[in-house]
Amino acid sequence: MKYLLDTCAMLWALQDTARLSATARKSLKNSQNTIAVSVVSYWEISLKRGLGKLTLDGAEPEDFPRFVAEAGWSTLPLSPETAASSGRLPLLPDHRDPFDRLLVWSALRENLTLVSRDGIMRAYAPYGLKVCW
Repeated sequence: MKYLLDTCAMLWALQDTARLSATARKSLKNSQNTIAVSVVSYWEISLKRGLGKLTLDGAEPEDFPRFVAEAGWSTLPLSPETAASSGRLPLLPDHRDPFDRLLVWSALRENLTLVSRDGIMRAYAPYGLKVCW
C-alpha cells in the first residue's frame, strides 16, 4: 500500500510513536508499504513553529526532510497541477484548513491512503479518500 502521512502523523511517527494508533504504527513498520510526506507538511511545520503554535522536541523545521529520508520515506512534491486544481476539492463545513485540504487533494490525485487521526478527513471518503488510523 502507498501512504501519505498528514503533518501530525509524521511528527508523531518521528518523535512520539506512542501517539500513533496501533494500525498506523503497523502500516508504517511494514516494509512492503510505501510512505510519503508532502512538502506541504514541511511548510506547515515551519510556519506554525515561526508563529509559536508548534514546539518541536530538539529539532528545527529544517531537520524534517532529513528525518524523513533517514526513515526511508519519500517526499511528495506539490506539483503545479495539484496546486492549481486543489480548488476542485469540495469545501466541507468546518474544514477550511489549507494545509489539510492540500494533503487530502494530494492523496486523492496520487491515489495514496492518508494516515491521519483527524476525523474530518473521513468526510472525504465519498470523494475517494482512503484514511488509515
